[in-house]
Amino acid sequence: MSLAAPAGSSRHGPPSPGPALAPADLAAAPVGTAPPGAGAVLAIDLDAIAANWRALRDRHAARRIAGVVKADAYGLGAAQVAPRLAAEGCRHFFVAHLAEAVALGPLLPADAMLAVLNGLMAGSTAEFRAHGLVPVLNDLAEIEAWANAARAAGTALPAILHIDTGMSRLGLDARSLERLAQDPSRLDGLDLRFVMSHLARSEEDVPMNPAQLARFRAACARLPRAPQSLANSSGLFLGPDYHFDLGRPGAATYGINPKPGHANPMRTTVRLLGRVLQVREIGAGESVGYGATFVAARPSRIATVAVGYADGYLRSLSARARAVIAGRAVPLVGRVSMDLITLDVTDLPEADAHAGAWAELIGPKEPPDAIAERAGTNGYEILTSLGARYHRQYLGRHPGQPAGEVR
Repeated sequence: MSLAAPAGSSRHGPPSPGPALAPADLAAAPVGTAPPGAGAVLAIDLDAIAANWRALRDRHAARRIAGVVKADAYGLGAAQVAPRLAAEGCRHFFVAHLAEAVALGPLLPADAMLAVLNGLMAGSTAEFRAHGLVPVLNDLAEIEAWANAARAAGTALPAILHIDTGMSRLGLDARSLERLAQDPSRLDGLDLRFVMSHLARSEEDVPMNPAQLARFRAACARLPRAPQSLANSSGLFLGPDYHFDLGRPGAATYGINPKPGHANPMRTTVRLLGRVLQVREIGAGESVGYGATFVAARPSRIATVAVGYADGYLRSLSARARAVIAGRAVPLVGRVSMDLITLDVTDLPEADAHAGAWAELIGPKEPPDAIAERAGTNGYEILTSLGARYHRQYLGRHPGQPAGEVR
């Protein structure tokens, strides 16, 4: 199937891993280095992300898993996360968009595979080739375009073939698979790195999982031999039958529970701290915030915190979330507005709840999955919604950073 050996990547390798930075202790994430005007600090624990990745790798039957760093590494910073995973030995990376891959490529080792899940859009073949990227081919038209590019160049081009086994989104459907199986010469000129599919309900114990597994095996049996990839985060916990040659865990790497309803085996990787701007006393019967949705039943103290839905703290958390100040939980009252939230700190000592104090909104005591349950969503959305206005601090070893620097 290959015309020639694949051309070498033009990517540069990341700098050598640097020494440890701030202690990777989310519960004591430093806020003293935040600029005076910072309304919130988002601490991201690179050591915890690396530990989660290693734990998932060790669970995989072949001990080979990818770094799924799409959506800016689930909101946590692909430019920081991907080099750290590369330093741990990761050599397979997935993003969703071509632009994500172009930006990330120079930060990865030259021998790393960087694949684009959304595939080969019309007119993008030259850019894929120029940056040494691997398209995930999702239909016959993409296969034809990439194979034509390979023949025109006189060299094999790397590709991943995506088979739809039940998601009904991207990937070859049954009719397209049949046409490809009948005419495998469509793949001539392609260096098939993997054949992949994606599980729809891997976090549940449902018949759809073994059904998708059977469909995937049947599809692979009809195609030219190539390494195979099926399991996402929760798929790794379904057992070795689902592991194949490469696992592709995403959310679990970032601390989201891959086994809902059970204790989370992953480490929490983020802590969001919002600064208290003001604490004011209100009387019984007074309201707080837009729509006056909260009315105090007693004389109360209300702390206003500099985080809102413009920062990705979802409006659906209104009157449902809680924060932690000085180790004690306090309720969010009223609506989440664009830039502010309000907390009822009546039961806290004034020495703990005051202007300049910090409220933990996400962290070890309020993990993303718990926040998601209150917001009526999932932990993926909580992480990927995290905004750009936070002062970000990366804890742990960050490849290429000078010793002692905290970002």
